[in-house]
Amino acid sequence: MKKLTLLSCLTGFMYAAAAAETNAPAWLVRPLSLADCENIALVQNAVVLKAKDDLEASQGLVIQTRAVALPQLTAGGKYQDEEKTLVQNFPGAGEQPHQSWNAGIQLVQDVYAGGKIVAALHAATATKKQALAQYQTTLANTLLLVRVAYYDVLLANQQITVNEASVKLLQKELDDQQRRFDAGTVPHFNVLRAEVAVANAKPALIHARSQYRITKNVLVNLLGYNLPREVLEDIPMTLTDNFDTAPWNLALPDAIQEALERRTELQGLRQQIKLQELNVVNAKSGYKPTISAFAGYNWINNAFSTDAADELDGWNAGGQVSWNLFDGALTAGKVKQARALYHKSETELAGRSRQIELDVRTAYSDFIEAQEVLDSQSKVQEQAEESLREANARFNAGTGTQLDVLDAETSLTQARTTLVQSQHDYATARARLERAIGAELAPAK
Repeated sequence: MKKLTLLSCLTGFMYAAAAAETNAPAWLVRPLSLADCENIALVQNAVVLKAKDDLEASQGLVIQTRAVALPQLTAGGKYQDEEKTLVQNFPGAGEQPHQSWNAGIQLVQDVYAGGKIVAALHAATATKKQALAQYQTTLANTLLLVRVAYYDVLLANQQITVNEASVKLLQKELDDQQRRFDAGTVPHFNVLRAEVAVANAKPALIHARSQYRITKNVLVNLLGYNLPREVLEDIPMTLTDNFDTAPWNLALPDAIQEALERRTELQGLRQQIKLQELNVVNAKSGYKPTISAFAGYNWINNAFSTDAADELDGWNAGGQVSWNLFDGALTAGKVKQARALYHKSETELAGRSRQIELDVRTAYSDFIEAQEVLDSQSKVQEQAEESLREANARFNAGTGTQLDVLDAETSLTQARTTLVQSQHDYATARARLERAIGAELAPAK
């Protein structure tokens, strides 16, 4: 246990030193799992941060919507002093006051507003649910991008390994042919052919290294980190997870059903339909009367006293009714607009549902294809390695040719490349299918 603790401390010190040396955050230079990257993105990704601000703003909209159903408490006051020459005095009434003031506090509650009050309460709930669904959609899309970027980095890294092994293998063949040529057992043509094979293999290695740099840049950008401008080449990043190639069985009808039930985009559109339906109610309220009740307390100066401090105060309460009998067809126009927007939201939900079903079918087809390719490549690498061993054995025994060896080496490289690519494609296709059915709503465990 002490040795393990010492090793952990030493490892942590090395990561901290690397971070200080490269002027990079500590999380960037330590080994990162897929869950680490997803959790970092949820904290730092610009799109996620913007979605959080939008969610917070929607809470303010919810409060504003509910305000229609809540009582309004107001306070006010006024003081006025007029020049005595402007004050009219009644004959025999004496001097009239030239100062006046009043103050009061009043509570007003709409009792009936043509259905607008109840609609406001329901609209507040629908707005809250819609905002949450939109936020969850953003999280799911961001997590998918991070997962795919993570797999892209793994692919580029493994392609470097495959191509380095290929160059090393071909270089070994070149060295062997050079020794044989120096010994006079093979013609110089064999050396030239081996040199060409090595030269042809190097561009793939160079491209793989370039892709590794690019994919790491993409991943770091998704994690919300601005690379220092002095970082020109490679980023100090180590990933610990591998491709998710675990078997996964899912029937297409079940996948479509899950998507239609779980996709947050559809949940948000369903809430939008509710909001548009409530807007129709609000528009129709213009045809109906508004009834409100009020109560308050007032302070005023005595209008028949020249002493401004002589005041009157007391309670007041009552109710009022207002009914706009004709508003120039304004309400009719609002109702027509609200109904059209309601039908538009229904159409949008139906269209989005069809699009999501298409997305699921496409993602499912890609997943099945990736699964079949991966299954077909499970033993190809072993067979290619055995083929190369036999080609070398035949060449050393004088029954094979150098071309057989080079072909076997090329086939082995292609088998390794195809296997790595198929693993990447399977993991990516599965991630996209999980997102298509609405399962990508939380970081990987």
